[in-house]
Amino acid sequence: MKKYKGILVLLSVLLMIALVAGCGGQTGTGGGDNKGGASGDTIKIGFMGALTGNEASYGIETLKGMKMAAEDLNKEGGVLGKKIEIVESDHGSKQTEAASVVQKMISKDRVVAIVGDPTTGKTKLAAPICQQNKVVLLSAGAVGPGVVELGDYIFRDTLLDAVAAPAVTDYLVNKLGWKKVAIVTSTNNDYSVGLTKIFEGALARHNAQIVDRESIQDGDQDFSAQVTRIKQAGPDGIIFTGYYTEGGLFMKEVRKQGLNLKMAGGDGLLSPVLWKLGGDAVEGSMVYTGFAADPAHAAPQTKEFIKKYQAANDNKLPDMFSAQGYDAVMLLAKAMKEANSTDPSKFKDALAKTRNYPGVSGTLTFLPNREPVKSPVYLLEVKNQQFSIKAALPTEAPKA
Repeated sequence: MKKYKGILVLLSVLLMIALVAGCGGQTGTGGGDNKGGASGDTIKIGFMGALTGNEASYGIETLKGMKMAAEDLNKEGGVLGKKIEIVESDHGSKQTEAASVVQKMISKDRVVAIVGDPTTGKTKLAAPICQQNKVVLLSAGAVGPGVVELGDYIFRDTLLDAVAAPAVTDYLVNKLGWKKVAIVTSTNNDYSVGLTKIFEGALARHNAQIVDRESIQDGDQDFSAQVTRIKQAGPDGIIFTGYYTEGGLFMKEVRKQGLNLKMAGGDGLLSPVLWKLGGDAVEGSMVYTGFAADPAHAAPQTKEFIKKYQAANDNKLPDMFSAQGYDAVMLLAKAMKEANSTDPSKFKDALAKTRNYPGVSGTLTFLPNREPVKSPVYLLEVKNQQFSIKAALPTEAPKA
């Protein structure tokens, strides 16, 4: 009996050793100088976004930009002697999958940073997880309020709605004569709810009247009741704060009911799917963005980016998401080099000190609260089923 007890004790000890080794003896971190996502010859940077579902246009373009950046960095020898590896994920545009995707990249893939999500709502879900695990999160698309406030590991490199929407409102009211406006909000979409509040404040400051407020939800397809009420209200234009899928379908209903109104909105409408679903109904629709591919007037680094993107994408022009995905990886690499470390707790401080960075999507400075300052805001217009630059509008930096 004693012999068997001895064997059992030995097996128990061996099992405990195996469990400790499997855990890696590390909690609450995504990786450091010689562990986690920076082990061996690679530095792992995660992509969080949708490659399928209603938000796929954002995620696919963001990932394209990230891969381009990784390729450029690796051609130059990588970062601190290590190659950049992009770890892909796909939450399928599902809110319920977002948290598990982040957890997997941190605990299993051992990334040191995550670029994403392109949307505000899912960025807010990811941010507390990244903050708790001390992994840098840099969103290349989230523009709504309440993102960087979630922790000092949380950043974004996009033009904020709080900066862009007031500039666009001034143009709509004073240049296009929109004195009476209908606002359409997707109530189950954090981005849309937040953008509506910003537009409401900007319209009030410009003495424009909101004659109708309509609510929809992401996933809706029948907008006949909402458009009927808009028709009765008689606005000069429609401000639509949701995403491109519903925006395209909404404008089809607007035209079906005989209204000759134009729609304006944020970069949630920035996708070719807008006219694929809306057809001729979205001609003249306006979308603002922090980046527009303008080869004739672009900075040298932007021209080079546009050239490389076109070569790899059948001569198509890049959009905001691909450009900001590229910049996000480059900003992370720059911070690691300046900190001489792949430890997120160290390179996050270098990232926060970024000033006047000449990115392909524009010149960027992080304020003390890690919010980005970018200018100008581009107002794009749908013409012949493509986005053309309608105006470049000056912006004012938000107060720190």
